[in-house]
Amino acid sequence: MQQAVAEAIADTGKGKIPVPPRPNTIDDTGIERTMLMNLLSKAMYVLGLQTASALSDHLKVSSSIVNTLLEEMRDQSLLESRGLAGADITSQIRYGLTQKGISWALDATEQSAYVGPVPVTLDAFCRQVAVQRISTERIGPEELRHELRNLILPEDLIQRLGPAANSAKSILLYGAPGNGKTCIAEAIGEAFSQTIYLPYCIEVGGQIINFYDETVHQRIDDPEAAQETARLIPRGRGNADARWVPCKRPVVITGGELTLDQLDLQYTVTSKFYEAPLHLKALGGVFIVDDFGRQRDTPQAILNRWIVPLEKGVDYLTLHTGKKFPIPFDELVVFSTNIPPGQLTDEATLRRLYYKIQVPKPNRVDFVTIFKRVCEMKGIEFRQDMIDYLFKNRYDKLGMEPSGFHPIFFIEQVISICEYYGTPIDPNDETLGQAWDNFYVDYGEV
Repeated sequence: MQQAVAEAIADTGKGKIPVPPRPNTIDDTGIERTMLMNLLSKAMYVLGLQTASALSDHLKVSSSIVNTLLEEMRDQSLLESRGLAGADITSQIRYGLTQKGISWALDATEQSAYVGPVPVTLDAFCRQVAVQRISTERIGPEELRHELRNLILPEDLIQRLGPAANSAKSILLYGAPGNGKTCIAEAIGEAFSQTIYLPYCIEVGGQIINFYDETVHQRIDDPEAAQETARLIPRGRGNADARWVPCKRPVVITGGELTLDQLDLQYTVTSKFYEAPLHLKALGGVFIVDDFGRQRDTPQAILNRWIVPLEKGVDYLTLHTGKKFPIPFDELVVFSTNIPPGQLTDEATLRRLYYKIQVPKPNRVDFVTIFKRVCEMKGIEFRQDMIDYLFKNRYDKLGMEPSGFHPIFFIEQVISICEYYGTPIDPNDETLGQAWDNFYVDYGEV
């Protein structure tokens, strides 16, 4: 892998992400013929695909490769021609599996139920990760401010976030709940704008790892962008490799449900192929661990799992066959927590988190600004007496500090109260008082 990465870095252009070129021959795919025949036979048997173009579209390889496979399979009596798929001159030959071909497809399905595009090799994956590593894109002050525009944050906090976002290392955002830590982490991810290329799946040791995930990856289907990226393919190499999906740099979020075993390959005994773990799907982008410290596994155990990847830029995964292999670890990892850092782990481990940034509660001026924005968003006229009531009769009286989420909470509560009684929406002393009662919790004895 190291040699593949070194070669890819040497070929990287200035600010441009090279597009994987389409393989022209079976050998160019890097995938064994038997696996290709297995995938083709399963596509025919399970999905009922019959023409070369349909198989090409499904397998994401050229028609010439598919036709070569069809010829070889016909020579082995695995399939046969079944006439034209239509009556016009553009009609294609339909193919169908013979009984021997059906047996082949059933055996292939028994080995792995994966029915999808042809995988890319691990070496090809490592090379592509190297040339599109997140450190090749730099976020500027304007991009970051644009993504943070809906948040009211102290200027010194914004200034600290910029270098951290460009570090391609790790960030610990900590502070009281409800003040925008998760929104900040997501905004950092959205500030990246480059198109990168992610594979549908990866082949390792004869096994298939499903990678592309529509629930976490944002596909870029922009014809102009496609034309621009096509110019990056070396002359004479043809079109882009359809086995790679053009995507925005991923922003993957997990929370209290994260467990250590989810950071390993997920193998399903019934399907007999792997699903890439979430942090692997975040390669080239941002991986956010929200509510850090609320997971079933201890913060120390989770950080211990990531010490080597964070410091060395490489992770190690293991197949159920026992084969262990290295995989690039190229992503910005953001931990978000409302637990004091000293209670999460020891000083030595905290040292390995490169940026530790506290997200404070809003001061009174910022709280008023947030309150005004919420009123405007909800179509409510802002009045100073709303703020005076909250501070004089609630915050100051109880010795409490406001949080960033309080304005939206109070205004939505007021709206619910007024709608229930059929009265005009009015955040006055009475309705705000009722809203506060639904928010404030007395932690004394019940």
